Order: sequence, then structure tokens, then C-alpha cells
Amino acid sequence: MDIKFRIDYLAPLGEELFLIVENAPKAKAVAMKNINGAWECTTKCDSKCIEYRFEVRREGQTVRREWGPAHSLELNEKCSNMVVLDRWHDMPSDRSFRSSMFTEGVFGRKRAKRAAAPSTGDVEIRAEIPVVRSTQKVVLVGAGKALGDWDVAKGVVMSDAEAPTWSARVKLSKIDELIEFKFVIIDATSGAVVAWERGENNRINIEKVAKGCVVVGSLRPQFDQPQWRGAGVAIPVFSLRSEQSFGVGEFNDLKLMVDWAAATGQSIIQILPVHDTTMTGTWQDSYPYNANSTFALHPQFLHLPDVGKLRSKKEMARYEALGKELNALEQIDYERVNNAKNEYLHAIYKQDGAKTFASEEFKTFMASNEAWLRPYAVFCALRDEHSTPDFNRWGKMAKYTAAKAAKYEAEHAEEVGYNYFVQYHLSRQLRGVRDYAHSRGIVLKGDIPIGISRTSVDAWVYPSLFNMDSSAGAPPDDFSVLGQNWGFPTYNWTKMAEDGFAWWKARFVKMAEYFDAYRIDHILGFFRIWEIPLDAVNALLGHFNPALPFSQEEIAAYGFHFNREAHTAPVVVTDNVLFIEDKLKANHFHPRISAQHTELYAALSWDQKQAYDRLYNDFFYRRHNDFWQREALQKLPPLIESTGMLVCGEDLGMIPDCVAAVMAGEQILSLEIQRMPKDPSVEFATPAYYPYLSVCTTSTHDMNPIRAWWEEDRPTTQRFYNQMLGAWGEAPFYCEPWICKQIVEQHLTSPAMLTILPLQDWLAMDGELRRENPNDERINVPANSRHYWRYRMHLSLEKLLSEQSFNELVRSMIVRSGR
Repeated sequence: MDIKFRIDYLAPLGEELFLIVENAPKAKAVAMKNINGAWECTTKCDSKCIEYRFEVRREGQTVRREWGPAHSLELNEKCSNMVVLDRWHDMPSDRSFRSSMFTEGVFGRKRAKRAAAPSTGDVEIRAEIPVVRSTQKVVLVGAGKALGDWDVAKGVVMSDAEAPTWSARVKLSKIDELIEFKFVIIDATSGAVVAWERGENNRINIEKVAKGCVVVGSLRPQFDQPQWRGAGVAIPVFSLRSEQSFGVGEFNDLKLMVDWAAATGQSIIQILPVHDTTMTGTWQDSYPYNANSTFALHPQFLHLPDVGKLRSKKEMARYEALGKELNALEQIDYERVNNAKNEYLHAIYKQDGAKTFASEEFKTFMASNEAWLRPYAVFCALRDEHSTPDFNRWGKMAKYTAAKAAKYEAEHAEEVGYNYFVQYHLSRQLRGVRDYAHSRGIVLKGDIPIGISRTSVDAWVYPSLFNMDSSAGAPPDDFSVLGQNWGFPTYNWTKMAEDGFAWWKARFVKMAEYFDAYRIDHILGFFRIWEIPLDAVNALLGHFNPALPFSQEEIAAYGFHFNREAHTAPVVVTDNVLFIEDKLKANHFHPRISAQHTELYAALSWDQKQAYDRLYNDFFYRRHNDFWQREALQKLPPLIESTGMLVCGEDLGMIPDCVAAVMAGEQILSLEIQRMPKDPSVEFATPAYYPYLSVCTTSTHDMNPIRAWWEEDRPTTQRFYNQMLGAWGEAPFYCEPWICKQIVEQHLTSPAMLTILPLQDWLAMDGELRRENPNDERINVPANSRHYWRYRMHLSLEKLLSEQSFNELVRSMIVRSGR
């Protein structure tokens, strides 16, 4: 087939457009010619479809590429000629609505069967219209009988087979060369008009093609509709409680949470990481941000009966009784729950493992996941064999090679196979939840931790991707004068870039199998991280990575008399230094954070203190802004574009200006919390002023929910009561239901795209349903590095679903807020 492409594009002098055919046996670039302001070229294609994109080149070098996935067109072998009138793809302002959160979940629809490719005499008009509810359709209407003579009822109903790309066909013989049309969104049931396309009519000259067809592609109509806003609930999976769970929340319990979200008009369920954290076999493994794998799921989330039932009725009865006993506990008993589940899973593996491994479903799972699954399964077997996840203590297996792992697997097939069996069932159950959620117009939002454990399979298999001689953390602030040392290694971004961030992309792609949205924990880590030497006692000797350390000449230019030995080599106290030498760039130095509190600084003369302060302030507050922005733009766009998930960022704390600029440019949703305002001049943020591209919430898992916070600090509560709630007089001692309701209403009525509230804060509005002691509702205390993550909701999900009065309150508040 001969395909003629034409695209309107205003290119500066010296720049040329090229058509890049991506699915050719070898990707080919076809030079386009500028003819009266439009760029044209013709190429042959003998396959059933063509995938292509446009790019701009200057003197043979690519200077601009299109945003997003390639254009794709089905081809009909009966059509010998095709003319494609296309548009350049820039990032659209409604990028969020092209995510799977909307295409598969919130706006998910039973799509029409894809029609055969355009045939001779067809004109196909294609438009990208992402904001179309599942109860709506799109109609093409315009001048002439074929387009309904501007009567919507007689227009052409467009196909949603490729939604959010909608398409319609008319016969070339039945239209004029100049066609005039618009798109209209209608109610699918009544046919009532919801919205007309905004602006002037579309007018396009259609070229008459002998023995061929015409495709008008990539149109992006705009409509005057209220901005979509949704509501959701946040709760860790382990915190769920159903009448069928086994002492801990399970993936299957999420289906009941989906039912509750649907009943109350919510669209999204946000959870904490669900990766396998099994390291010591003790309660310390309850920390969900210290995974042994960034791909594997935690066995505790399995619903055991769905894995299989033991043939022994006596044993089944024993486990059922134990499950009820553990489920009756107010909090999670991590060790008893996981020991019991592990014992059961070993028994069912022994009984049904061979049958499972013979199934086609398991073989497909294994083939799709073996790149990470085989090393993980061997890692787990070695961890159990040596009673430690520290691979440095595994003797000959301390250093990973694929050959050694394969040999170990062959010699320990049963132990290694157990982990295949468990991960297969975990994946099957979580995918089942995702599919069920989609059927109800609900999506799951996952969490991407910024760090990895230094005793994880990732560190064992890919040590070169991490700086194992360093730890990530945070510099000192008002809450921690010594800073924070998180313990996990930092990323070797230079090494990661060599293969196009393949490890990160694989991680995101795996997440996309289960989730349609995700939160990037500590998004600042993609700009820079606070890197601390492994042997450092605290974070004071850390420095930013990447960074632009000063040369000695630069230090001198500030008027500071630098003495390498005196200012970088401590005599008694290890952190009594003014500079830290960069470990990679010789003779370059980082000013030590909070150096003004050292004895060395105190001993400086007045003019030297002034000089040091100048270089210090430049280094920490100005020098890196553009540099960190460039660093983030090298990493974030390719990772975000590797999946179709909606991206949200955790951007709390002291954040450089460049972070907001990058997040806005990439349309990453920010996190807005009333108690942690982005404006340092105010004590509380005003939800009414939040940006649209944001997630607003009352609290996070690292904070007290509303009621416990209300009792934290009386003067702060009083100011909030008077200033933010506009109330007079003394604030009530307890956070009464009517106060909680006002706070929730403030968040629901904010402009933020998503209002996602912790379940505790939804329940706080009902004096009968909420927990008696608000201090029992906290999930994590960041100040306690040995915190036991064991919070569970106090009522069952079945009970919550039966509370019609409360559920109607939630639903009515969401509806009234326009969500």
C-alpha cells in the first residue's frame, strides 16, 4: 500500500520534518517536503498496521520529538492508496485523563468490536476525546446529509473501540471536498446533548483518492464541561478487616472496599506498598517500605481458601479456628499470622504444587515474570537456609550470577518452587481485585517507595545500580537537628541511564499490572538525594547527590581562605568540618550542612564567616536549581511514559522551586495537606486554593488522623478552630463529629482533582461508628524507627457496607461537592 502523509507544521528555517516508521523491520526515517506550509511524504507499507511518529531534525540531528505513544493505523490490503491528514502530538493539557485510571477504570466502558481497517472510498475521522463518561457517547455532526445536516440525532455515532480515540467513517462519494463538522458528547441512553465542541467548526479539505481511502487523524477537540473531580479512600491492605480475613487484611478484602467505594460514590482506593518484606521472620518485617524485592508481593495478603483447601478436614478446621482467633484481635499479630499462613501455604504447595505448575495459566505467569521471579525465589530459599537476608554472609552465593542461581535452583527445586507457587497465587488474586474494581468503575492507587533495602534481591542481583557504600537520608531540619539516616543505598543514576533505566521501567510496568495510579514516595529523590557515608553516625556528613561541588578556585572567589587540611579533616569530633570532599571528583568540595554550629566555624573571623555564609547560601539555595531540574527531566519522563498509570508525587517538606516546575510540566499531581502548607508564611493551607492537578488529603499514614491530631497541641487546635473553621470561642476538647464533617467538606469542595481521605477520617464524621480512642488509629510514627505497623480498622467491611445512613451521608457530601 502507498501511504501519503500530510501534516501542518511551522518549522523554523533549517529544520525539517521526518516520518519515523517504528514497526518496519528496521525503523526507517522518511524525509518530508514542505509544500505550501504543509509537510508531505509517501511511503510503502505491506504490513497490517503502521506505527509511526514525526520528528524534527536540524543538520541530521533530532531536535524535537512528539510526545507519547506512536500513531497507529490499521491497514486494509484491499485498499491500494491511503492519504493521512495528521497532527503533531504535543503533550495535551488533559494528559491525566489518558491514563488507565480513566480509560480502564473511572471512564471504563465495554468497547465496541474494532471494525476492519478503512477500505476504498472511506473517509475515517479520528479524534482524541478522553473525558467521556461510560454513560456517554460521541457524535460527529456537520454540514451535508452524510454528517446529519447539523442535526445531532442524525449525526454519525463514533466508535469507542479505541477509546479515548474515537472514530467515525463516511463514504468519500457522499461528502464534499471541503467538509465542515463538530464533535458532540451525548447521553448514551436519552441522546440528550451533554456538550458541543468548543470554538469554530472544523473545516478540512479532503483529497479525492483513486482506489483509496482518507484518514483524518489526531484531532483534539475541546469541550466546555466542568473539570472532573473525584473522591477516594486511603487504607493499607493490612489494615482491612473482613469476616473472612485471617488476622490481617488480604487482597480479597479489597473487593469489599471496592463495594463500599462504589456505594458512596468514590473512584479510587489508595494503599501502601504491598511488596514482600520478609527478612527476619519477626514483627520488624511489618515495615512496608523495606521490601526484599521491588517486584514480589507479600505472602500475608493471600486469601488462603482461594489458594486451595487442604484435604484433611481436621487440618482445615484447625486453620479456620486459628484464623477466627487471629481475626478477633484488635491489632495484627504479625508473627502469628505470618507463621500460620506460611505453614498453610507449605502444606497446600505440597498437596497441589505439581498440579498448579502443569497449568497453562501458571506457565504463562512464569514466562512473563521469570526475569525477576527466578532470582527472587532463589534469594528467599537462601535467606531461609542461612537464616539471614544479608547475602554477604552466604559464602559462595554472596555474589549473584545467573549460572550459580540456576545451579542452586536445580539442587533445591522444592524450596525455590514454593516461592513460584506463592507469587503466582498472589498475582492472580491481586489481578482479580483490579478486574473487579474496573467492573465497578473504581481503581487502585499503589505506592512506589523511593528506596530499596541493602539486603534485598535487587541489591544482590544488580549491585552496580546502587551506591552500596552510602545511605540515603535527609539533611537536618527543625524537627531533627542531626538529620535522618534511612539506611537504604542511593541510586547510581549514571549506571542506570546506560540501559535507559531498564530496572525502573520494569518496576513500573509490573506495578501497572495491578494499579492504575501510583504515588512516587519522596519524588525529590529523582532530583537529588541526601547521601550519607555508610560509616557516618548521623546525617551531618552527608551531601546532595547529584551535586555541583565547589572547586578550590570557586571557594576562593567568595573570599574564603580555604585550608584543605584544617577545614576537611576533623581532629577530635568527626563532623567538626566546614567542607566534605567529593568522593568522585577530586579537589572538589561540598559545604558541610549546618556548619555554622561547628567549633571550626565559631573560630573563624567575622569577614571569613561572612564569606563562608555567602558560598553556603549559594550552594544550598541557588546553585543547583537548574541542575536538579535537568537531572529530573532525564529520569522522570521516560519512566512515566513507560506505563499508562496516573502519576502522583509526594512533594512535602522543604522542596526546591525546580520540583514544582517539573511536576507542573509533566502534569504530575502534587500532594496537598492542610497541616503542611506549601506556603511557609501560613500555618494552615486553605483547600479552596489547591491546584487542580493535585491530591488533597486530611492526613497521611505518617501523621495522626484528624481526631488524634485535634488533641495533640491545644494552642494549634484553637488557632485552626478560629481561623480555618471560622468558629468563635473556645474549641471543643474533642474533635466532635460535626467538626470532622466540616473539615471533610472543606477538602471535598477544593479544586483538587482527587480528594483521598484516610478511612479513619471518613469514619470520624459518625459518633457511633468511629473508634472510641482516636490514638489507636495511627498507622506509623516516623520518629520511632522500630515502629510496629499493626493498625487494623475496628469494624468489619461487611458492617461498614450495612451502615446505610452513614454511607448515604458520605455519598451525598461527595455529590454535593461536585465530585
